[in-house]
Amino acid sequence: MATSTFRAAVVRIPNGPDSIEIIDVPVVDPGPGEIRVAVAAATVNPTDLGVAAGFFHSIGLIDQPEHTGLGWEFAGVVEACGPGVDWAVGTRVAGLVTGFDRDWGTYAEQIVVAAAAVTPVPEELDLLAAATVPLNGLAAAQAVDLLGDAPAGASARLLVTGAAGAVGANVTVLAQDRGWQVTGLARTGDEQFVRSLGAGFTADAEPEWDAVVDCAQLNEQALTLLRDGGTYVGLRPGLAPPEERGISVASVVTAFDGARLADLLSRTASGELAARVHAVVTLDQAPDAHRATALSGLRGRYIICP
Repeated sequence: MATSTFRAAVVRIPNGPDSIEIIDVPVVDPGPGEIRVAVAAATVNPTDLGVAAGFFHSIGLIDQPEHTGLGWEFAGVVEACGPGVDWAVGTRVAGLVTGFDRDWGTYAEQIVVAAAAVTPVPEELDLLAAATVPLNGLAAAQAVDLLGDAPAGASARLLVTGAAGAVGANVTVLAQDRGWQVTGLARTGDEQFVRSLGAGFTADAEPEWDAVVDCAQLNEQALTLLRDGGTYVGLRPGLAPPEERGISVASVVTAFDGARLADLLSRTASGELAARVHAVVTLDQAPDAHRATALSGLRGRYIICP
C-alpha cells in the first residue's frame, strides 16, 4: 500500500548543521504540468550550508514562516504525472529546484516539480553521478556564458579559482570550448587533476589575467589578479566585489536550462566532464554531510540517498 507521507530535511530556525531536522510531509499528487519524482540522490552543495546557517535569511532571500527546504539538484525516477504531462512512469531524470524562498528542497524521499524542470538521464550514467550535474554543471555553463568567447586574435588568459572544485572543474573544461587559455588556481595536491582537464596550473597566481571566474569566492582578492579592463565572473549574486580599474563584474544566477543540462549530462556520461562523488549518506546523516562539506579541501560531493 502506498504511504501517505514522505520524509524531508528542513530548517526551522537556521543555526548550522544542528538545525537540520527530518519531518514527515504529506504526499501530494502532481498538478497540471507537474511530475512526482522518487528521489534517488540529492547533492550537498555549499549553498545548502549557507541556507542552514541562516546566511540567505540574513540577506532577505528567505522568509519562510514555518521551515525552509534544503537541496537544489537531484536525480531520480518519475513515479507519477499530472494532467498534460506525457513523461513515462519509470523514466530516469535529473533536475534542479531553483530559488531560496521555498518550503521544500531535494533532500527528500520524493519531490513534485514542473515537468519542464527535469531532463532525462542517459542510460550509461548512474543516478548518483547524475545528481551532481544540474546545479554544478549549469552554474559553470552559465558562468562561461557571462564570460563569453575569448577575444579573437589574442592570447586570452583566464584564471579559474577553485579549479579542482565541482563548479571550477566544469568551468575549466567549458571555457576552453570558448577559446580561452585556461589556468586553474588550486592546491598543490590538485595539480594532476587540474592538468588532466587540459588546463595550466598554479598554486600561487600572479596578477595581470585577462579574466577570472572566481569559483573559490576570493572576491576582492581575485579582483587584484586582473589587469585593468579585465573581466570578473563570480558565483554569488549580490556579493561580487565592486567594479574598479575598468573591470567588468558579473555574477551567476543559476537558472534551469533543459537543453543545456541534457548536453552536460551527456558529456558527463562520456567522461568529458568529471562527476566526483565523495561519499554517499542517508537522509538522517545530512547534518554530518554538512559538517564535512564545510571543511576545506573536500573534492567531490556528498550525495544523500533518501
